[in-house]
Amino acid sequence: MSIPADEAFGALAVPTVYFLGAGPGDPALMTRRGTDLLAAAPLVVSDPTVHDGILDAYAGAEVERMDSTELGQAATTRGRKLAGLAREHGSVVRLVPHDGVLFSATTDEAAAVRRQGVDFEIVPGVGVAASAAAYAGAPVTTNRVRSIRLVEAGEQSHIDVSKHRNTGHVINGERDDVIDALNALLGDGWDEDTPVLLTTEVSTIAQLTLETTFGLAPGRLREEVPERTRVTMFFGQGVEQHAELDWFESRPLFGWRVLIPRTKEQGRSTARELSELGAIGTIVPTIAIQPPRTPTQMERAIQGLVNGDYQWVGLTSVNAVRAVREWFEEFGLDARALAGVRVAAVGGPTAEALEDWGVTPDLVPSGEHSARGLVEDWPDRDPLIDPGGRVLLPRADIATEVLFEGLEERGWEVHDVTAYRTVRAAPPPAPVRDSIKSGDFDAVLFTSSSTVRNLVGIAGKPPSSTVVCAIGPATAQTAQEHGLDVDVLADEANLGSLISGLVGYAVKKRTEDLAEGRAPLRPSQMRPLKKR
Repeated sequence: MSIPADEAFGALAVPTVYFLGAGPGDPALMTRRGTDLLAAAPLVVSDPTVHDGILDAYAGAEVERMDSTELGQAATTRGRKLAGLAREHGSVVRLVPHDGVLFSATTDEAAAVRRQGVDFEIVPGVGVAASAAAYAGAPVTTNRVRSIRLVEAGEQSHIDVSKHRNTGHVINGERDDVIDALNALLGDGWDEDTPVLLTTEVSTIAQLTLETTFGLAPGRLREEVPERTRVTMFFGQGVEQHAELDWFESRPLFGWRVLIPRTKEQGRSTARELSELGAIGTIVPTIAIQPPRTPTQMERAIQGLVNGDYQWVGLTSVNAVRAVREWFEEFGLDARALAGVRVAAVGGPTAEALEDWGVTPDLVPSGEHSARGLVEDWPDRDPLIDPGGRVLLPRADIATEVLFEGLEERGWEVHDVTAYRTVRAAPPPAPVRDSIKSGDFDAVLFTSSSTVRNLVGIAGKPPSSTVVCAIGPATAQTAQEHGLDVDVLADEANLGSLISGLVGYAVKKRTEDLAEGRAPLRPSQMRPLKKR
């Protein structure tokens, strides 16, 4: 929702710089005040370490963006230039990592802004200690640990570290600075066997947590963490609880990149469900929806619905709902025109699309969410109750005949009308095509035979390392015809079952790796190898 500028920034048009903590990285952790400011900001100045996803999620396309390095190296210089930008634009949002206050130059920049006679506001974000502790499963306080020390990483870190056994410690900084801190602590007499947790890219799917010791940590950081990466280090009694509190990285699809060859509208809900399981879904539209070549049939069908010529209308996809709704709107009608007509939906997403339109479906399959499942639950026609006995099926030009034939067998007169056409979508951008063919995606979810044919046609065939998931036997057969080995076949012909199958595959593979003493790897990390 767009927030009016006067609500986000206040009614008085006073030049102001808003210092906004971005949180650890996940856009969902941005504060409400922060999202309002970003939505209404004419200019956002951000540090290079702030994730672009936050700006993409909350800053409008028209918002001007600037890298803070363009303002100079010194905090006072940046503050002076921020004040000038605020006078020019009316307001500026200065986006900084984490809470934006601790171990940050925010206060120095703010003081420089004030010296220029410009107002400022500091809006803190989720802090590094709390977010890293929560997402790494490392409590920094317990019933025995009553205090914590937050320390900036570097050669002098050991000076600020307490040796009191009831103190927890959080040291934060770039990889090499954390290594310097570890070496300084070892030189100050700390036992090399002291347990320590090191975590990076907190709250994102790139998060990595290393459970190790002081002695081994420097080597592991050099081997497993890229240079200049921010690292948060925990040590103290709370570290012992990591195994039982590791919830984020232990999600079944953590870090997986999953390809979703569906339309953007259909793919969004799938991507949301995958994100709850730890994966990131990338939508690649394989079909485009277009009006029928000859609209006359659909025009007559809409007129028949309004006149009461049909007792039922059966909708077999979200696209069918959208097409009927658009036809209604073109004629100046709304959902009330369906009064007296019973409405059937092939499954949950189609039912949700109807409810968004204000229509509660009278029939949704109790079993398999498919045309076959809809036929099984559809009532036989009773001539006394349904003397007309007509059913309208507005569908795509490539729909199957299962529903049409099944309803005719039940005594209904079926009018099968093309409401929209599906055509192959344009190829995705070159980087996406390269990622598909090189195996950067861990899995692909095929929900129909057309998604298989079209994806291969517009983007190329995924390699053998990519886990291929098919929603049903027909889709699996099409995948095999295109040279793909199917790893996951959904138990039921619906998306929930397809995702559950992928989760089962991932959990089984992880369990096997751990049982054999191997570090669990995602399919994309095994690209040079053939799938077993």
